[in-house]
Amino acid sequence: MGAVAVAILGVAACSNSDNATGPRVSSTTRGSQPPASTTSQAPGKPVSITMVMSGDVLLHQGLWKTAQQDARRTGHGHMDYRPILANMRRVVSSADFAICHLETPLAPRGGPYSGYPLFSVPPQILPALKWEGYDACTTMSNHSLDQGWSGLKRTIGDFNRIGLKHFGTVTTKAASRNALMVTVKGVKVALIGATYGTNGIPLPAAEPWSVPIINITRILRMAHRARVAGAKIVIVALHWGQEYDHMPTSEQRTLAESLTRSPDISFIYGHHAHVVQPYDKLNGTWVVYGLGNAIARQDPMIPGVYEGNTCRVTFTQQPDGSFTVTRLQYIPTIITPYDYGHPIAHPMRWLDVPRDITDPTYGSRYNQLVVTEARVRADVNLLGALRQGVTQGG
Repeated sequence: MGAVAVAILGVAACSNSDNATGPRVSSTTRGSQPPASTTSQAPGKPVSITMVMSGDVLLHQGLWKTAQQDARRTGHGHMDYRPILANMRRVVSSADFAICHLETPLAPRGGPYSGYPLFSVPPQILPALKWEGYDACTTMSNHSLDQGWSGLKRTIGDFNRIGLKHFGTVTTKAASRNALMVTVKGVKVALIGATYGTNGIPLPAAEPWSVPIINITRILRMAHRARVAGAKIVIVALHWGQEYDHMPTSEQRTLAESLTRSPDISFIYGHHAHVVQPYDKLNGTWVVYGLGNAIARQDPMIPGVYEGNTCRVTFTQQPDGSFTVTRLQYIPTIITPYDYGHPIAHPMRWLDVPRDITDPTYGSRYNQLVVTEARVRADVNLLGALRQGVTQGG
């Protein structure tokens, strides 16, 4: 995890800004010439920035029960999510900029907690995500309003208190208009996100801007404003698609086709399907349709919901100062299921498949890991990503 500074486009740096926490850089005046970047690279050497994005953090009861058991073992509070996440910490923390996706609103500390269909999950997940090495999380999803306006505000407040940057749901209209801008290795990076809907829950009448709903015009406008303000890389995260379907829907393809025509957008990735969807390049821009779950405990009878992948993408500066994708990797992951009969012997863990496949600790799962590695590879390649240069990371 690299040192990351943050600013909100068009919004003065102030302590109550929704999606900016921690150190800041000054906002560029809209429409003005952006200042020249400074970097930590040696003079004359092109800057390279490596980012990772992972799938849904969807907290069901099995996950917080595991966190309670782990806390009793580690002595770290009432719930300790770090052991669940630990096997992927190497991947996340080594990135220059790492993004997670928290799909559900946070409950008050101490609860009550609830799972599907109206989530309200333990806030102890946030310090664990920060410990894991994430620099920012997206928060817009079909569950954003599960606990109404109060749950949305509480979640944003918890992010701000812990100093973990975020983009998606907001509590001010001003924050809804602009990308999250961060500075990574001296380079401005913008993050934009939107969701297909909120499970039929109406947007708050007084705050209809609080959850960003997918709108092509709005996304393109935000991306362009980010470029004008000096962003060299613009990332778009979309909560979209059909649950449990590995192939992108026609709506996903149409939206991706439209967005990738814009020279302002550098990279698109998604979540929501809860299974791995393919990587593809459209109009010269990479689209990762769906990363699958990071951590969740869904019905084990649904194929693929315990498998996922973390995307690792490297952007390299070109002679004209622009940044292009020079390396794109997928890292297969698996969640070990929660065993209600033997929860202590078989706790939930988020495994780094390429690394853990050779770890004797997981010898009993060797065949499962081999199968997962092959299936994730096949899913990533459904639209021919491997012949376009995508590789497996480790």
